Amino acid sequence: MAKECSFDVVSEFDKQELLNAIDQTRREVSSRFDLKDSNSEIELEADKAITVTTSDEMKIRNIYDILQSKFAKRNLSIKILDPQGIENALGGRVKQVYNLKKGLTQELAKKIVADIKETKIKVQASIQGDQVRVSGKDKDDLQAVIKMLRGNEDKYNYPLQFTNYR
Repeated sequence: MAKECSFDVVSEFDKQELLNAIDQTRREVSSRFDLKDSNSEIELEADKAITVTTSDEMKIRNIYDILQSKFAKRNLSIKILDPQGIENALGGRVKQVYNLKKGLTQELAKKIVADIKETKIKVQASIQGDQVRVSGKDKDDLQAVIKMLRGNEDKYNYPLQFTNYR
């Protein structure tokens, strides 16, 4: 009997790398000439959101650009950031919240399973909480599924990782 092979499709990020990216962004904001006296704050709220508070919308966009560059240097996907609207804050300042995407939503998991079934590759895909388990008899089929999912990553607008490959 052939051995069953499998892998999991997940959407996660490295918490330590996130902390490092935010810390580096804070340092650059405090030392950059155009942002130095803007009284800007960047806060991480319980691994759920990043809140940027500063004096005006242009500075928020500048800080977001810095944050994106620090994410790229730390191999964090920018797709984990879900920017919310810019709001007014106390003291004539503005703030923007970036929710962090972690785990696959139920709708996205269903879409991934449907896309896998649509390929007609002989594998089984099942939703397990906030991840999708793909299993099959042939490792080449699993590799083909991974390749297809990597090609569709822009369509999902979520960073995908493939873990527990056995």
